[in-house]
Amino acid sequence: MIQLRDFCFRYRECSQPAVMDVNLDIPAGSFTGITGPAGSGKSMLTYALNGIVPYCYPGDFYGEVLIDGHDTCDTSLTDISRLVGSVCQDIDSQFVASVVEDEMLYGLENFGVAHELIPARVDEALEAMGIADLRDRLIASLSGGQKQKVAIASILALRPKVLVLDEPTAELDPASSRQVFLLLADYARRHGTTVVVVEQKIALLSEFADLLVIMQDGRVRFADAPAAVLARSEELLSIGVNCPRSTTLMNRLAAAGLYAGPVCTDVAQASRALLEVVA
Repeated sequence: MIQLRDFCFRYRECSQPAVMDVNLDIPAGSFTGITGPAGSGKSMLTYALNGIVPYCYPGDFYGEVLIDGHDTCDTSLTDISRLVGSVCQDIDSQFVASVVEDEMLYGLENFGVAHELIPARVDEALEAMGIADLRDRLIASLSGGQKQKVAIASILALRPKVLVLDEPTAELDPASSRQVFLLLADYARRHGTTVVVVEQKIALLSEFADLLVIMQDGRVRFADAPAAVLARSEELLSIGVNCPRSTTLMNRLAAAGLYAGPVCTDVAQASRALLEVVA
């Protein structure tokens, strides 16, 4: 679904590229997590996928970014938007209406969805995010978590092939963050949607992602299954990526020859492994 080939982008006012030599293949229907230290190029990857570069930021673009076979440099921003739905980090800046239902209708009407299909699209998207009861609420009256779900629902109603989210749980507590990921994963599984999430919470990404991408200094440092990436916890810590403590503990026990099992990506796995170690 997504192919990046030797992708490089440099903002016109900068001397160094924001990202360089990025090569990634993201299969259709997969869930990809992207993380890394601040300034590593995470958000730039989302800009490449949704067409913000090269269309909205001036700079030098090299390589190829293909979405479902369409080169983003040869495809209009409108057509890219039909393929890729985006939820930005600043949720409030994304809203164009004051009422939840009006926000849902805005995108559907602008993309020319047939009038008779719109009610079902709105109902399905609201149900998918568990916010059907918010339909008539003023957006300004919603909590941060509710706003996140409304923003995602308004994009899901368009039924994009790719959904790109930039730190969708940045202002949410752990329980709310996991709920958002559960809803996204369930929707993606039922509709075959390809999901790409930039997120600092690596434990959360590791639980849901098929592919975990670690960015460092504008380059892809690692891109593999979460367990394979977390096996390098010491390297991740050295570049400023905080691994789950349970993972780091078990990796250190493995390095000391005290544990020989699979990489533990969460507390539950580590607890079971520790019982075996001390038995």
